[in-house]
Amino acid sequence: MKSIIAAGILLASGSAAVAGPYVNLESNSGRVGNDYTGSVIELHKGYEGQVGESDAGYYIQAGPAFSLPNGEDAETNFSGKAGIVYDATENVEVYKEVYFITGSDTSWNVKAGATYRF
Repeated sequence: MKSIIAAGILLASGSAAVAGPYVNLESNSGRVGNDYTGSVIELHKGYEGQVGESDAGYYIQAGPAFSLPNGEDAETNFSGKAGIVYDATENVEVYKEVYFITGSDTSWNVKAGATYRF
């Protein structure tokens, strides 16, 4: 079940935009069909910036993750993510991110994609 919740977190997460430290509070809830599986609330401290003089940016963040599975006891775990964002063209941004959350088993997820802005 944690993998499903972690996947939901990954899909909802965003990328860095401004250089410097930041705090990110995020809540993600999951469902499989009509069944509510639970929620994870994360409180991350992070840092983002540019990669030298390039058009690439990076971010890294981590902190406590409060796992609230439906019908089970709540757990406090640790989660984090790191990624890189690159402006391929004026309208196209490509990104890659690695995410993890601890628990009885540590779950890892990777995502990559592109955004086209009109």
